[in-house]
Amino acid sequence: MRAKNDFERFMRRHMKGHENESAALEAEQDSAETTDAPEAPAAATVAVSTESEIDRLAREKAELLDRLARLQAEFDNARKRASREQQDFREYAVANAITPLLPILDSLDRAVHFEDASAADLHAGVELISKQLLDALGKLGLQVVHAKGELFDPHQHQAIEMVETDEVPDGHVVDELQPGYKLKDRLLRPAMVRVAKSSKS
Repeated sequence: MRAKNDFERFMRRHMKGHENESAALEAEQDSAETTDAPEAPAAATVAVSTESEIDRLAREKAELLDRLARLQAEFDNARKRASREQQDFREYAVANAITPLLPILDSLDRAVHFEDASAADLHAGVELISKQLLDALGKLGLQVVHAKGELFDPHQHQAIEMVETDEVPDGHVVDELQPGYKLKDRLLRPAMVRVAKSSKS
């Protein structure tokens, strides 16, 4: 009887040990599951964040390409508009230059068809037409380079001869053979002149 009781106590202790080991194993598994559980949501969060960043960059790229296309179109339109304006300016500039000359053409036409004109009449007519032409060109900025009696200026006068004389100061223009012209401040043609040279020198 005593041996039986000892055997039952041994079996209870042995079973209790197994129960404790099982409980310990279950506790370790629960702890591991609890520790590993947050990794899955973290990985999902990283994936969502990466996808959002890619979408944002794609939208920015599309916006930049659209803006670039608009700027290029605006630049092309501005270039074409500037080219048209330059062409129009050239055409109207020529028209503005020609219009004042039309009355001179009329005067020349009348002079050609004027019959029985005397030499004096023709001379007076030519003088009038010359004055009309100078007035018209003067409105466009043309200026006559005055030379006779002026001190020789190599920037505006072209000397073709030196004349010894005491009637005109040394280095001054004695005679003007062909007038010179300037367009505002730009010399178009120098005056062809004779320059005085003192006979005493």
